[in-house]
Amino acid sequence: MVYIERRITIVNIKKPRSQSLNEELQWVGSSLGLFNLRDKNSSCFRIFIELLKSAKTENPLSSDDLALHLNLSRGTVMHHINKLMEAGIVIHQGNQYLLRVHQLQSLIDELQKDLQRTLDDLKSAAKEIDDMMGL
Repeated sequence: MVYIERRITIVNIKKPRSQSLNEELQWVGSSLGLFNLRDKNSSCFRIFIELLKSAKTENPLSSDDLALHLNLSRGTVMHHINKLMEAGIVIHQGNQYLLRVHQLQSLIDELQKDLQRTLDDLKSAAKEIDDMMGL
């Protein structure tokens, strides 16, 4: 059995009233715990947007491509790519990266399935522990 560790973070943030694309994308990313105050240049957000754009054409990007397009260091790109991979949002093919699925709504559906599987496993383990402790 192969165990893949995923860190799924959900932050309950009030949805913005404005319907601008940028604000909606910021809200989705922030709700997924992807963007934080330490990311002063919004590097993770910018990488996420580039990968979202590339999903449209199903064209994976290398870390060098992302660094060049976004004027970031490759180290910064890799830091955020690893964070996005850990969250189950980005996958890699060789030395190129792309979103796990080609649409944002499908991505949220996949994350929901991941979260549900994790909760089911936790519930099962909790029942076993309760039974062992006679609770």
